Amino acid sequence: MLAAFVSTPAPKDPLSVLEVGDRPEPEAPDGWTTIEVKAASLNHHDLFSLRGVGLPAEKMPMILGCDAAGIDEDGNEVVVHAVISSPDWRGDETLDPKRSLLSEVHQGTLAERVAVPRRNLLPKPADLSFAEAACLPTAWLTAYRMLFVRSGLRPGQTVLVQGASGGVATALIVLGRAAGYRIWVTGRSEEKRAAALALGADQAFESGARLPERVDGVMETVGEATWSHSVKSLKPGGVIVTSGATTGFNPGAELNRIFFTQLSVIGSTMGTRSELESLIQLCSVTGIRPEIDVELPLGQARDGFERMLEGRTAGKIVFTL
Repeated sequence: MLAAFVSTPAPKDPLSVLEVGDRPEPEAPDGWTTIEVKAASLNHHDLFSLRGVGLPAEKMPMILGCDAAGIDEDGNEVVVHAVISSPDWRGDETLDPKRSLLSEVHQGTLAERVAVPRRNLLPKPADLSFAEAACLPTAWLTAYRMLFVRSGLRPGQTVLVQGASGGVATALIVLGRAAGYRIWVTGRSEEKRAAALALGADQAFESGARLPERVDGVMETVGEATWSHSVKSLKPGGVIVTSGATTGFNPGAELNRIFFTQLSVIGSTMGTRSELESLIQLCSVTGIRPEIDVELPLGQARDGFERMLEGRTAGKIVFTL
C-alpha cells in the first residue's frame, strides 16, 4: 500500500529521509481493526519523527502520521483517536506513562490503511468532511484541551495565542472565538496576521510586540522564540498553557517573574477520547470547522512537508486518498 514513512533519522535535513512508496499492509491484533484512510493531516510531530525526536532508529521503518478519518471494516465513517494507551489503563489516557501516539510505537496514518484499537474509533458526523475530521484528533484536540480543560480561563477573558498560523494556533482562534474569549494573536508576517483576523481573532500583533494591556492567559506552542514575550505579557496571576515548543525546548525560565507575579505554567498534551467526542459535537452544534490550508494527494506528501518546514501554512495541511 502507498504510505509516507521514514527508515532512518536525519536531525539536520528531515526532508532528505522522507519516503513515499510501498509498505506492507497493516496487521490488526486482538482488539484492533483496520481503517481505510480517506484523509490524514500533517503535524509538527511528523517533522520531529523525521529528525528522530521521540522515534529511535530501532522503531523504523515507521509510517508517519497521527491523524486520520476514514471507513471502518463495517463501512462506518469514523475518526481515529491518536492516543494509544495501555490495554488495562483506565481514566485519562494522556496520563498513562506508557501512552504513545500513532507513528511512535505503532505504524501511523499517512497510508492507505492503518490498524488502530477499536476503542479509539469515534463516529464521524455526516456534516464533517473527511478532510475536516482528519484535522481534529491532534491539533484541534490539543487546542480544545489547552483552552477548555487545562487553562482555567473563562469566556470574556483575554487570551494571547503565539504563532498565529500553525494548526494548534488556528484551532485556538476558532474555538476561543466561538466560546466567547477575546483572542489576541502574534504572527511573523502581515499575511499571517491578516489570516488570523479573518478567522476571528480580535487583534493581531507582530511577534514580540508590546501589547495594549496584559492578558489573562497565553497559549504557547512555539517555545524558545516566544517564551519571554509570553511571560512578560501576563497579568499577575495569569496562566501560560504550553503544549509544544517548535522553536526549542529550553528558553530562559524567567523564574523571577513567575514567582513574583504568581504566574501558573501548565503543561497540556493531546486529549482524551471523551474530549475528542466533545470536540466533534462542538463542531456539529456550532458549525465551526478546521481551517485547511491545502489538500494534497498522499503521493504529493513531500510538498506538504516542505510547506510545514518552511512555515508556509495558514491552517492544516491534509493528505487525501
